[in-house]
Amino acid sequence: MYKASDVKELREKTGAGMLDCKKALEETNGNMEEAIDWLRKKGIAKAAKKEGRIAADGLCQIKTDGDTAVILEVNSETDFVAKNAEFVNFVDYLADMILTNEVHTIDDVLAISDGGETVSDKIVALTSKIGEKISFRRFEKVTKSADDVFGVYKHMGGSIGALVVVKGASSDIARDVAMQAAAMNPVALNREGVSAELIERESQVIKEQVMAEGKPEEIALKMVTGRMNKFYKENCLEEQAFIKDSSVTIADYVKNNGGSIVSMIRFAVGEGIEKKQEDFASEVMSQIQGA
Repeated sequence: MYKASDVKELREKTGAGMLDCKKALEETNGNMEEAIDWLRKKGIAKAAKKEGRIAADGLCQIKTDGDTAVILEVNSETDFVAKNAEFVNFVDYLADMILTNEVHTIDDVLAISDGGETVSDKIVALTSKIGEKISFRRFEKVTKSADDVFGVYKHMGGSIGALVVVKGASSDIARDVAMQAAAMNPVALNREGVSAELIERESQVIKEQVMAEGKPEEIALKMVTGRMNKFYKENCLEEQAFIKDSSVTIADYVKNNGGSIVSMIRFAVGEGIEKKQEDFASEVMSQIQGA
């Protein structure tokens, strides 16, 4: 049949995963060239070669079904592909798969079988067909109680998505909260949700800023509290000034309409992904020099 060294060689030649290489060698009785062709026909080799690329564009999608909702992000390499109908339809399909299946992790989603193919297979096929790396980056599945409402807002067709749960208020109020989250980019729902690491980092930055202004350390420490309060008001959803009426906080706006905010999730496409910076002038010059 084949040896372990054959699997290694096939991986190096195609960039495909170990399990796919094993399967290819099994299907071709260990024939290296036929195994390469088998992977190419399946779209696996072509897709795998794109793994090193950076997929930082794409779409956020949000769907609800009764008391369940999902927000997810799927990435592509370019904004052009993010607007491609097949890509958009696949993101919609993926949201439906998550809503209708018991899943908790990305691996759970990738393993869903539909029509004889897994979701992972479908991503490989789409990557091969479109010609760009497609990456299913993240999702959150949310359930609510009967007296809660979902608030959904997508900016620019899906570059930013916000999903909130509000108790005791209307869907219009909940949508305003989602719009607030999308527009103002809070780091947490409230102070309790801000990570200890972020609090420590911000406190240290403020302290050093104040000391750089010539204040002694004991004064700087006292000023940290005041400036951290400002940080919370700018970065905690409940404490932010409501974008439609800056005289009230978003928490007060919801409270004045009989409700309270239960939870908030906000996705922005590509956030935290370091995009490759292309120097087109240098690239063109190197091509000219090499000609």
